[in-house]
Amino acid sequence: MVATAATAAARSSGRPPAGRASGPFLSTANLGSPRDSQTATRLRDGEVLIAGGSNSGGVLASAELYDPKRGSFTPTGSLNIARQGATATRLASGQVLIVGGYGMHGILASAELYDPATRTFTVTGRLGTERDSDTATLLANGKVLIAGGDGNDGDLDSVELYDPASGQFTGAGSLHVARAFHTATRLANGSVLIAGGSGRDGMLATAELYDPATGRFTATGALHAARQGAQAILLGNDRVLIVGGDGSSGALASAELYDPATGRFTATGSLHAGRDSFTATRLTNGEVLVAGGNDSFTGNGFLASAELYHPATGHFTVVGSLHAARALHTATLLTSGAVLIAGGEDGHGFLGSAELYRH
Repeated sequence: MVATAATAAARSSGRPPAGRASGPFLSTANLGSPRDSQTATRLRDGEVLIAGGSNSGGVLASAELYDPKRGSFTPTGSLNIARQGATATRLASGQVLIVGGYGMHGILASAELYDPATRTFTVTGRLGTERDSDTATLLANGKVLIAGGDGNDGDLDSVELYDPASGQFTGAGSLHVARAFHTATRLANGSVLIAGGSGRDGMLATAELYDPATGRFTATGALHAARQGAQAILLGNDRVLIVGGDGSSGALASAELYDPATGRFTATGSLHAGRDSFTATRLTNGEVLVAGGNDSFTGNGFLASAELYHPATGHFTVVGSLHAARALHTATLLTSGAVLIAGGEDGHGFLGSAELYRH
């Protein structure tokens, strides 16, 4: 294909070629493969690693890199095991730890490391138990806390620690409540807030704190609404925003704030639409972008709408629409302050499109 003058000028300036704009959303290159339930991790050099997921061909092992300077995706090394719904954590070394998820033959216990220097994946230590819909949280000491999730025998209360120095997982105690589809957020003091999810008796409102110094979990205040699949964002005031997710009556529009100083959750502004399978991204100005998702319970189905949460006022405001309604997509904050939104599904099929939010 012959490049246009505008495209050539953009490449020479290090800017992505101009795409179709819709308010603050700007189209960018398509993924090499349509996919949902993939991982997306910003690397040290600013590129974004997109790995795994699923599409009409099944569970994927392929991976791609998004280059913000060129506005393009290129293939990179493939996962050793195809997986969707895995966790991805960028380690202090710059490598990316990919753990668990769901594979072609069920829930996985395997883990892999992506090395940006060689652009390859290598197998690393194995989980003590298979898990999907768990959480992975990088601790201040460089280890990764793997908590809960779905196992072959149901929801898990077990916890493991990955040590990059040894490349091994070791047992690290138990949650007070078995849970999957929960949130996990590292607080400013280094502890980890684990909230909500689904358990053996239904959706959960309970929350607990992990103390890396003692390796123990302690109960903390309960959510106002039991929810699974919510998003949790650490705000600049050290509070944690818990927003949306699935409740007992469908997708939730409500949001809550956790205050580490009091150990309590308080209600804050509500979304304009209930959402699950959506993304929430803290922007460089401290606001939170909430994008896409699904609200099938109220008949809205897959959503293209996006909203901003303003910590100063505690309110959400509509900020425009994505080019494509999508759920089970990824959203990654780039070094420029833009947000890369990629893939997902729209109710009719798997998406290969991607777009940028700029504010």
